Amino acid sequence: MTILANLSLNDVGPILKVVQQSLQIRTHYELFNWLQEDIQHFMPHDIVIAAWGDFSLGLISYDIVSPIPGLRTEAFDNHTIQPFIATLFNRWMGFDHIPFAINSGKGFDLNEARNPDIQKTMKRMRCALVHGIKDQRGRHDCLYVLLGPEELGTTRSKETFRFLMPYLDTSFRQIAHLPEQYLHDLRPMAPQEPTLGFAPVGKESGLSTREHDIMEWVRKGKTNQEIGMILDISTFTVKNHLQRIFKKLDVMNRAQAVSKMEGPRATRN
Repeated sequence: MTILANLSLNDVGPILKVVQQSLQIRTHYELFNWLQEDIQHFMPHDIVIAAWGDFSLGLISYDIVSPIPGLRTEAFDNHTIQPFIATLFNRWMGFDHIPFAINSGKGFDLNEARNPDIQKTMKRMRCALVHGIKDQRGRHDCLYVLLGPEELGTTRSKETFRFLMPYLDTSFRQIAHLPEQYLHDLRPMAPQEPTLGFAPVGKESGLSTREHDIMEWVRKGKTNQEIGMILDISTFTVKNHLQRIFKKLDVMNRAQAVSKMEGPRATRN
């Protein structure tokens, strides 16, 4: 079964419009209008939850888009929405990365939600349509959840969701983070003082505090993307830091840098 088997000729124009509009979105306002006008034609919903990051590490950011008053990203609490998102992501993985729907007669429960209005709203949602993108290279996965009070899990909706997923993902990627979407409380704490045995900052290593922090995570085996997520900097910035570190330490790669950083400690011990 494909999307072509579930769309009429009258749907071709609207779906091409959805695709075209997705490539032009640059602001949250444009994203909101696109979701409410174009996407609604194929997948009626009240709430969209977008979550992205490294789900295996629990380093997840999210965005909530909805016309319901008060239902905004900043209104949600990390500790209540994260388990909900993680559960859906694991279930999506179990479905072999294809769209799936959940019908819940009692609505959805965000355990211990601090905002009672959110809890009431989620209880009114009877169906969730879930799909995502598994990033095999960068481990920066994305999950999208459409919630509504009516049936969302028709074959037509699932196939349309699958077809439009790259464009939905592109739309969210083209808008800037909101302040509350950066990883704060959930990210592992970066070392504030030299830990785990590396030479003290500014002494044997000759590295800045930031460079030293990056090397601590390199020693733990983290990738550039993971380090960027942990420290709230871009992967490109991590790469530039590492190039400067290699130059300061007079080494060619990560393994040599770690070995050289651990050398003074081994001597002292």
